[in-house]
Amino acid sequence: MSDDDLMTVPEVMARLRLGRSAVYDLIRTNRLRSITIGRSRRIPYGSYRSFVASRLEEAA
Repeated sequence: MSDDDLMTVPEVMARLRLGRSAVYDLIRTNRLRSITIGRSRRIPYGSYRSFVASRLEEAA
């Protein structure tokens, strides 16, 4: 998957093993960047990777 690919909220939920409200909370608090296309919310893969990398740095 390239950084430009877009993921759906359910895809991010599955990868992070989080619930829907937790993912939307990450989006709302700008910890996970997203875009809206019509009525659909999409998360760029690069944003997902950046979020995971930042969490790993915090844990180290």
